[in-house]
Amino acid sequence: MTVARTICLGFLAVIAVGTILLMMPFSTSNGTWNDLIVALFTSTSAVCVTGLSVVDPGTYFSFWGQLFIVLLAQIGGLGYMTTTTFLILLVGRKFDLRHKMAIQQALDRPGMSGSTQVIRSIIATTLIFEITGAFLLLPAFVPKYGWSQGLWLAIFHSVNAWNNAGFSLFKDNLIGYQSSFLVVFTITGLIIFGGIGYQVILEMYFWLRDRLTKKTVNLVFSLDFKVATITTIFLLLIGTIVFWAIEIRNPQTFGNLSFREQLLVAWFQSVTPRTAGFNTIDIGKMTNAGLFITIALMFIGASPGGTGGGIKTTTLRVITSCTKTILQGKEEVLLYERKIATSLILKAVGVLLGSITTVIVSTILISITDPELDFIQIMFEVVSAFATVGLSTGITANVTIAAKLILIMTMYIGRVGVLLLMSAVLGDPRPSRIRYPEENVLVG
Repeated sequence: MTVARTICLGFLAVIAVGTILLMMPFSTSNGTWNDLIVALFTSTSAVCVTGLSVVDPGTYFSFWGQLFIVLLAQIGGLGYMTTTTFLILLVGRKFDLRHKMAIQQALDRPGMSGSTQVIRSIIATTLIFEITGAFLLLPAFVPKYGWSQGLWLAIFHSVNAWNNAGFSLFKDNLIGYQSSFLVVFTITGLIIFGGIGYQVILEMYFWLRDRLTKKTVNLVFSLDFKVATITTIFLLLIGTIVFWAIEIRNPQTFGNLSFREQLLVAWFQSVTPRTAGFNTIDIGKMTNAGLFITIALMFIGASPGGTGGGIKTTTLRVITSCTKTILQGKEEVLLYERKIATSLILKAVGVLLGSITTVIVSTILISITDPELDFIQIMFEVVSAFATVGLSTGITANVTIAAKLILIMTMYIGRVGVLLLMSAVLGDPRPSRIRYPEENVLVG
């Protein structure tokens, strides 16, 4: 079995186990057997760290059902191979060559050396951020809900925020906390760091450590770090400004809020499409322009190595740099004075084309199964599923079973990745030694 098939089947196995657990009577609040579609949709949404839901998790599921959702989101956020490797480390087993290759492909690492240390660092980073997030959320939840329920709410939302899952135990998601500095900045902080990638966090840690210890050796940031951080900051700032400018006249979202609350909501709405799924306003009441901007941000998504989805910030930068190179009449694609390899450019184009194709096909199919829905609502739902975001205009629970199954498949494709899934289906690509003559073709 190829490495790609191992990873893809691993995610399917976790989804299947999650579906069985969520179907059990002890997982529902009324103590009856759960509906298969509800259990399958929720399990897929959790493992694919999406957050789309056909029911209200806070009232539909019991504590055990909510716990299973958190665990599935944790596994999905870490990734199947990372979780499996961690379990192997716990029992003291050694890795074989195939397992090391699977880790390399799952983490998108250039080599197989140091995989064990990387896994340990990922687990440690995850626990540090999730525990810190839970403690920061306690003052917001404990006074209103008490220690036991408040602690559980803090843990649940911290884990979901870090893993960019977006499940909430509140019926209105986080709309009730739209003016809370503590909740807004804790949740958005977890979303940003969870989606920016473990390598970026580790480089940031080493840089801070060197500055605090006053080491003379200056750390040179990697190209991944520069692309991920600068692109993320740019998109967050632009998103905040654009959402505020577009929705300020909409009384159903921003219009009736104070300037301070408008900035908080605009900031949150800029962060959450990257790909978390929490919301502090009613998404269904946004203007069409606001919905389209959200679709664009969701499609771009987070950064490689993080818990978010989308085509990734690096893919966006490579594609835009290619366009810039063409317009300047140059032949080499450069990013921060570094030449981008042709193989990476081809990979970026493949990711973009595969992602657009998936979104188009899924949108067409749901338009056929649910013709009464607005087109922008369908596209919004599809992009949210593919980019593993979880934001919704409110149609998720009301679509047909066929549409739910399409969204389930879309979430799965978005989580494992278009290229990895194609590799699993077609087999690992084999380089050819045949060289063909070059010829020009009219383009544009």
